[in-house]
Amino acid sequence: MEFVDRLLTCADCGGEFIFTAGEQLFFFDKQFKNDPKRCKPCKSKRAGTGLKAGTGPAAAGLSRTETRTECSACGIETTVPFKPTQGRPVLCRQCFQSKRAPSTGALVTAANTADMVAGTEHTAVGAEMLAAAQSPQA
Repeated sequence: MEFVDRLLTCADCGGEFIFTAGEQLFFFDKQFKNDPKRCKPCKSKRAGTGLKAGTGPAAAGLSRTETRTECSACGIETTVPFKPTQGRPVLCRQCFQSKRAPSTGALVTAANTADMVAGTEHTAVGAEMLAAAQSPQA
């Protein structure tokens, strides 16, 4: 099927705009049934993005969902950026971060690991941390 640029009339401003062959191919690939009704400036005004600078949902006028709830672990009141699902635990920031911490029993950071490999002044501390990390957990 061959597509040719077509001249359409905007439903909002009444001005004419070009529905390009490339746009028609895109509409055909996406299996859209109707031609566009609005020119690009009217479409962006209608979407609310015409006057805002930046990108993303906040720039498009969409607000992020914030829900007040109670932490399942410690019980403090917290806000989360989603709507909690029944039956699933909701954690506050501190509980969530502590749950994500390594479970080796010793926190070995990249800097400590680099120091251990390089054999710098933290050798005693590094060896102690390495031994704690390698010891079998009971």
